[in-house]
Amino acid sequence: MLINTAGGITGGDDMRINAVVGIDAALTLTTQTAERAYRAQPGEVGQLRTKLTVAAGGHVNWLPQETILFQSCALSRRLDVDLAPDASALLVEPLIFGRMAMGEVVTQGLFHDHISIRRDGQMLYRDGLRFNGNMQAQLDRPHVAAGARAMATLIYVAPDAPGQLAPLRRLLPDKAGASVIGDDLLLLRLLATDAHDLRLSLIPVLNRLTRDTLPRCWMI
Repeated sequence: MLINTAGGITGGDDMRINAVVGIDAALTLTTQTAERAYRAQPGEVGQLRTKLTVAAGGHVNWLPQETILFQSCALSRRLDVDLAPDASALLVEPLIFGRMAMGEVVTQGLFHDHISIRRDGQMLYRDGLRFNGNMQAQLDRPHVAAGARAMATLIYVAPDAPGQLAPLRRLLPDKAGASVIGDDLLLLRLLATDAHDLRLSLIPVLNRLTRDTLPRCWMI
């Protein structure tokens, strides 16, 4: 379990996480609570870099709880995963744009997110997300989030990924979708009204993919 003793990230912060999973080993990483991206001073951007390396026969579960973006936040985040040819991984990144229950809105902020997965040195998956300015207005656009204030990206790399597609689709709400890319990579996107609705949809998926070993801190 990872703990940020600062309680959040703001402009000028630089945080690095580096984890290595050995041969035939398994590692689950989560966070004690939601991460928070707080208001930053102009021109200052917080940095969060995570590097996961998984050796032959190994498996990693990267299961951080939500990242909450606050008004005037500035955060650049990167997740890099290096897999051996027969290693596997489950990765999830939930994201909350202000806490609706607290009446929070994010009309100004910056958030850059980048995910890359390599297998045996070759690029397997690459993704990016960028918000700059009025996040609420961008999320209200029908082809961005249609008013949703919470989202998650889930990536599952394992030999049984194709077999998980149909069962997972049955668990998903209308504002979600899942696809298999290549032979063994499953990608899932999920939109939700708020953090609570996001968890209601995401937890059954994570329980299935972790074989009911989801860390207790995730439970509602």
